[in-house]
Amino acid sequence: MLDVALSATAAWDDGTDWDRLASDAVTLALAEGGEGDWAAAPRAIEISLRLTDDDEVRTLNRDHRGKDRPTNVLSFPLDPLPAHPETHGPPVLLGDIVLARGVCETEAAMRDVALSAHVTHLCIHGTLHLIGYDHVDSTDAETMEALEIRIMRRLGLHDPYAKDD
Repeated sequence: MLDVALSATAAWDDGTDWDRLASDAVTLALAEGGEGDWAAAPRAIEISLRLTDDDEVRTLNRDHRGKDRPTNVLSFPLDPLPAHPETHGPPVLLGDIVLARGVCETEAAMRDVALSAHVTHLCIHGTLHLIGYDHVDSTDAETMEALEIRIMRRLGLHDPYAKDD
């Protein structure tokens, strides 16, 4: 069972079903990126998703990463993901994902994609960080990007890394 605990500022109240969008993205990211079938695991998995503004993300980015600027998505892993889903025990708390509305809107417009599609990509990206993926070096980046592209395709969405000609 997956629980995406979503909180959003008023700026995100635009009629989009952010709960469903986030749950779909996170479920597929766990299924495709995690070892074992995390999407169907009987043990509860929890992720906190905060949809907020650029100022809040800027503060978090400054305080936790030493970068005094807003960014599109931040991920804060909590518990490491066990190798296989267990049937008993407390929920697996994967961590927090935080998105900045203004940065997300700007990036979606620059890429000429719907905000909901871009946010889906960032939820996938953030979830993959929570379960141990990273893009520090080129090999890790290629692995993570290929996984993100595959998940986005499964959702019928764009390749977030396609280069415009």
